Amino acid sequence: MHRYKIIKRDKQQLVENRLKNNPVVALLGPRQCGKSTLAHQILKKHPNHIYLDLEKNTDIAKLSDVWAFFQIHRNELICLDEIQRAPEIFSQIRSFCDEQGTNGQFLILGSASRDLIKQSSESLAGRISYVELSPFSLTEVAYAFDWRDLWLAGGFPNSLLAQDPDNSFDWRLNFVRTFLERDIPQLGFRVPSQVLNRFWTMCAHKQGQLLNATQLGNALGVTHHTIKNYIDILSETFMLRQLNPYHENTKKRLIKSPKLYIRDTGIVHALLGIECLDDLLGHPVCGYSYEGFVIENIIQHFRKYDAYFYRTSGGHEIDLLLVKGNRKIAIEVKVSTTPVLEKGFWAAKKDMQPDACYLVAPVEQRYPLKAGVEVLSLGDLLTETF
Repeated sequence: MHRYKIIKRDKQQLVENRLKNNPVVALLGPRQCGKSTLAHQILKKHPNHIYLDLEKNTDIAKLSDVWAFFQIHRNELICLDEIQRAPEIFSQIRSFCDEQGTNGQFLILGSASRDLIKQSSESLAGRISYVELSPFSLTEVAYAFDWRDLWLAGGFPNSLLAQDPDNSFDWRLNFVRTFLERDIPQLGFRVPSQVLNRFWTMCAHKQGQLLNATQLGNALGVTHHTIKNYIDILSETFMLRQLNPYHENTKKRLIKSPKLYIRDTGIVHALLGIECLDDLLGHPVCGYSYEGFVIENIIQHFRKYDAYFYRTSGGHEIDLLLVKGNRKIAIEVKVSTTPVLEKGFWAAKKDMQPDACYLVAPVEQRYPLKAGVEVLSLGDLLTETF
């Protein structure tokens, strides 16, 4: 795991900077993405610290008198892991922060989004800074892994760093099982694991396609409202991304449904039983999987941009539209090494008038296509400055 500690150092620096300027820093991300490992790296630079894992009963017992515990460790950085297990202590954290009046008091780690940990946004407003940690991205591991390895195995450290593909695949199957049978109930959701597993697998089959809640509901024998609840559960636990359609400043009739992507392609492949690259390249989900892989990496890298897709009822379409102020970047994704753009893209380009256009494909060298569109690899795109 030594490679992990090296390639997450940018996140480490970000968290350390936030601690200098905020009483509380929350490091949020999916289970097993490396939050605890990163936290321990940060704590090494803080000799005066205390770490509690709230999944351990022995550590929870230490908080039987929360205020007394905080007072004893008032001159230390207090790190609370899996904070979603004890959201009731947020009000105590707020009061303690206000009494101390200093920055860098708490580093809290959670496997649920800040919207799901509602107490944090209500109790710690103005006192907390959020940092999202995702599984490995291409920019973090490009020096050590081929992009195809990351695409196939996904970015969870225990999957990507496994000794062989069989161990990686087995780890992901176990991750899915544990997530459904233990993690989801611990967050208070009362959904049968078998039902949520079926839904998650259906999402894998429909990776990158428009949400049709009624169709999914009919397949599972539940209402479309229940389907939206399942989507919220997987989104709030960082498993699923809803990519919304762009709908501003156009008179075109636009598609209003979001696209659904399972954020980690290794999980997509585990849910579909895809164990090797040959199986993936021959599978109907291949193109959508690559699209999801590219889009997730781009969104994670260009965090200052809002991300959308663009599609009209007439078939004008752009896979990914990055927007910041009046600036728009259009990105199309093709899994082919000899990519071709359809009429729908050129029509959408005319609609949107983006500032720059890129076609991301598994090509060895970048080259201009025509009419201001450049073909390049994902790795090359991630070096661009927009």
